[in-house]
Amino acid sequence: MKARFGRWELRIDVAYKSLNENFQRSSAATRWRSYKTADSDILILADGIGQRRKANILSTLTSKILGTMIFERSDAGRVRGHHCADAAGVPGAACGLFHVSASCRCSRTGKTYLVEFDNPGCIFIRDGKLVPIPKNLRTIEGKQINEYRFQVKRGDALILMSDGTVHAGVGQLLNFGWQWEDIAAYAVKQYAVTVSAIRLAASICQACDELYMMRPGDDTTVACMRIIDKKSVHLMTGPASNPEDDQKMVANFMSDAEAKTVVCGGTSATIVSRVLNRPMDVSLDYSDPEIPPIAYINGIDLVTEGVLTLNRVLQLLRRFVQNETVAEDFFEELDKPNGASMIARMIIEDCTELHMYVGKAINSAYQNPDLPFDLGIRQNLVDQLKKTIEEMGKPVTVTYY
Repeated sequence: MKARFGRWELRIDVAYKSLNENFQRSSAATRWRSYKTADSDILILADGIGQRRKANILSTLTSKILGTMIFERSDAGRVRGHHCADAAGVPGAACGLFHVSASCRCSRTGKTYLVEFDNPGCIFIRDGKLVPIPKNLRTIEGKQINEYRFQVKRGDALILMSDGTVHAGVGQLLNFGWQWEDIAAYAVKQYAVTVSAIRLAASICQACDELYMMRPGDDTTVACMRIIDKKSVHLMTGPASNPEDDQKMVANFMSDAEAKTVVCGGTSATIVSRVLNRPMDVSLDYSDPEIPPIAYINGIDLVTEGVLTLNRVLQLLRRFVQNETVAEDFFEELDKPNGASMIARMIIEDCTELHMYVGKAINSAYQNPDLPFDLGIRQNLVDQLKKTIEEMGKPVTVTYY
């Protein structure tokens, strides 16, 4: 499917996974950054050299400077010139900062700019096959940089890696580490069975962890961009403060025929059922005793209980933001057939923007001071969800009624 240039229909699903050498999270040598602009997504991966503290400082500087330059649409030559100028006050930084770096900018129209220096090459997958990236080498201040401009399309995947991936297994399970060709072949296989950037990145990182025998000997980061279509999710929770607004609230909630729709809360579900004149069937299957069962309304993708369910959704999304997806139990939790896991999975893997329609009617049950704080006022929970989802790089709009 071609990008619709006038409407910027393409979106980029961006995610990363990291393993830190000997679990030293505070001084990781590898840094990644993701930026969103009005028309594109930018992904930066930097791996510093030297001892851990120095490498941590240099990789942080590199990722910030590269991000600023790419954000301003500078090419590799300008990036290098500014880079040295900004690094002049750091001994050895002019050379050290640029060790193992990769930057990628992908616009909504599919135009993509990739620049690499000394990193394991970008893995580019299209139609389930590995696509070689042509070499377009430029020598800048004695350093060879590969700079590539190309067009991506829906379904493509771009994977950037630190050299911790190719070092995985050295001297242990593999004599010479995990070769790039083998990583690429593994990525192609995973591409065929994964549905999101995070699962693709996590699967490669998990394989590296196993080759390291669960004790990483080098910082390892895998960052993935998957080119997808715009995917909106509309979520409605809580009754409107004025019952006369029920019709308007439901109409706005159902306004996008292509958006996935989620209703959270028994009262909200009853309102939707009544306004749409569609019956609601409640499941009696308690797959998780702590999460109430889901319900069904024709034309609504998911109907769940309200505050208890959204509180669990928030917990799962926070784990995602805090990069806890390396643990297999995260995806096991995400794949459970309960309302909270289903909402979290939809937001993480099948959503590029979220629209929330929130009723402000007070439910006296949530004002009980004996209840935990997380079960407090609905608006507080909505605010936390909005903040967490925006940290994932997904825009969120909230409309109150």
